[in-house]
Order: sequence, then C-alpha cells, then structure tokens
Amino acid sequence: MNDAMPSVSIYHNPRCSKSRQTLMLLEERGITPEIIKYLDTPPSAQALVDVVKALGIKPWDLLRRNEAAFKDLQLAADAADEDVITAMLEHPILIERPIVIRGHRAVIGRPPEAVLSLFD
Repeated sequence: MNDAMPSVSIYHNPRCSKSRQTLMLLEERGITPEIIKYLDTPPSAQALVDVVKALGIKPWDLLRRNEAAFKDLQLAADAADEDVITAMLEHPILIERPIVIRGHRAVIGRPPEAVLSLFD
C-alpha cells in the first residue's frame, strides 16, 4: 500500500457474510483496513455522524430496518436525524454493514464490489 494512500477502515461484523466478503475483497487487493468491530465497540455519536456524511446519505438510510430492535423502537421514516443516530448508538446492530471508509469517503459494501469505487 502506498504511504500517500488515505487510511482505510471497515465497520465489520464477522458474522455477516457480506462483511466477510468485503473484507476478503479488500485483502485480495493488498488493502489491509483497520477493522472496527462496531458491535463490540460502537462508534461515538460524532464518528457515526461523520460516517453518514462520508456516505452522503441520511441516517435513516443507514438503518437496518429488518432487525428486531428497529421494530421494537417503532421509528418512523420522518424521525429526526438525531433520534436515528441515537437509536444506532444504543443498538449498533441497526447500523448497515459493512461500511468501508477511505479518507473522507465511504461506501456500504452491498454488494461487496461497491467498495472498489473508493480505489478508482
């Protein structure tokens, strides 16, 4: 990896097949990202806000809406961004994964190949 290349990190859940595939795809290309096991060590509020900004999406679009925690919280699509961020901080399982971050840009690895756009 080139020293001038911005650092790369991945919000990773080892139990998620897409997350494992994305990590393997990066490693196959000689990219060794910092692995953030966000379920074990949830991000700070500012880190999550920064990730959403880097993704160029609204917090709502980062929510895993099929999770039981989402149903329990009964969040509505018009929920305030701050409320959505708080929900993800309190229930990190709600954060879509994997997220690969390079510098000030980020991509959700669904499909895993989507993250390759960070290296074009």
